[in-house]
Amino acid sequence: MTPQDIDRFISDNDIKYVLAQFVDIHGVAKTKAVPAHCIHDVINDGAGFAGFAVWGLGMEPQSADFMAKGDPTTLSIVPWQPGYARIVCTGHVKDQPYPYDSRYVLLRQLERIKHKGWTLYSGLEPEMCLMRRGADGRLNPVDHSDVLDKPCYDYKGLSRARAFLEQLVESLQSVGFDVYQIDHEDANGQFEINYTYSDALTSADRFIFVRMAAGEIANGLGMICSFMPKTDSSRTGSGMHFHLSIADAENNNLFTDASDPSGMGLSKLGYQFLAGLLHHASALCAFAAPTVNSYKRLVVGRALSGATWAPAYIGYGDNNRSAMVRIPYGRLEFRLPDSGCNPYLVHAAIIAAGLDGIERDLDPGEPMNINFYNLERDECVRRGIGILPQNLDEAINALEADPLFAEALGSEIVGEFIKVKRMEWTEYSRHVSDWEVQHYAEFF
Repeated sequence: MTPQDIDRFISDNDIKYVLAQFVDIHGVAKTKAVPAHCIHDVINDGAGFAGFAVWGLGMEPQSADFMAKGDPTTLSIVPWQPGYARIVCTGHVKDQPYPYDSRYVLLRQLERIKHKGWTLYSGLEPEMCLMRRGADGRLNPVDHSDVLDKPCYDYKGLSRARAFLEQLVESLQSVGFDVYQIDHEDANGQFEINYTYSDALTSADRFIFVRMAAGEIANGLGMICSFMPKTDSSRTGSGMHFHLSIADAENNNLFTDASDPSGMGLSKLGYQFLAGLLHHASALCAFAAPTVNSYKRLVVGRALSGATWAPAYIGYGDNNRSAMVRIPYGRLEFRLPDSGCNPYLVHAAIIAAGLDGIERDLDPGEPMNINFYNLERDECVRRGIGILPQNLDEAINALEADPLFAEALGSEIVGEFIKVKRMEWTEYSRHVSDWEVQHYAEFF
């Protein structure tokens, strides 16, 4: 967009304020409201933030300001907030791109892809839970009648949430999302929005917008929209599957090969990229499942609805939804990430791992079209099947032990991520839960 295009956009949409938006290391949206006539200052110089006040920017109180410089291609209205627009920003300090800013980290990885003449495309499938806080302070599904043991695709559950879902979909459509499906997912009060894939940077920017939209639209209806990975111990968690492909300059899918003898339609390049994901799976887990709560989703076990739908073993298969990577034909579905992840860091880590697989010509081994959920640990050992980290501490240890990510993404942000997540694990380890009190208070 030229400066004239921007001024026309502001005028045509009656914009009074622009939200200069970036994310912290957790992927949580941070903003400043900037009067619309100052939009060019945000693009040219950036909106200033005290970086020490934000998680994971590696700053101290005496540090220089974190300047969020707006990307003019991302300027859009904020449909649920009339008179407001959003512009996605990339962090700079002293007029240089800042290595602790996760969007910049992704941009650097995308340059590696671009240098090869390729584009990484991703289609994200965010899941979320629509809830309301009861008088006792506990969160419950907003629809008190949404109680089926197997509620996936339930018409009643979908219909009774339509006020929220319709507002959300209409908001996304008004800024260019091609939403093509909405469904009730496998947990009570859980929903999924599907929209058409895009290049990886746009996908990451859009997912942040989805969380902003869903949270505020739900709040306006007296609800809470939660992207917490696991809200109920007996129900499925909220994942965010990444559908991945690489295209050349003519937009041909380089992961597709109809002559693939396995019948999965995957090219040698696709298998190499897949092998990189599998080889670095344990360390990738730290970015894809970045919270203490994430690992309540990754534990194998049968939920009341019949399946967890989340991977716990390192493997892949043809249309195998119990595997870490499913091959829907000619592309990869990376099923490990959850809805609480930072999409910039996950995309960046995916590229780092996938390119490592390509550059080292790694082999993913044979596909396993079995129900991984039925496997016992000793059988996994016998078959040489790796088990994903089962808590945040294990994942952070795996990330620290795998040199690829510090080398590719930068030691600054990876070191900061490890530091912040170790703090989170320490806080969790010190917490005394209701379960512990109930089980041990009068046990001895």
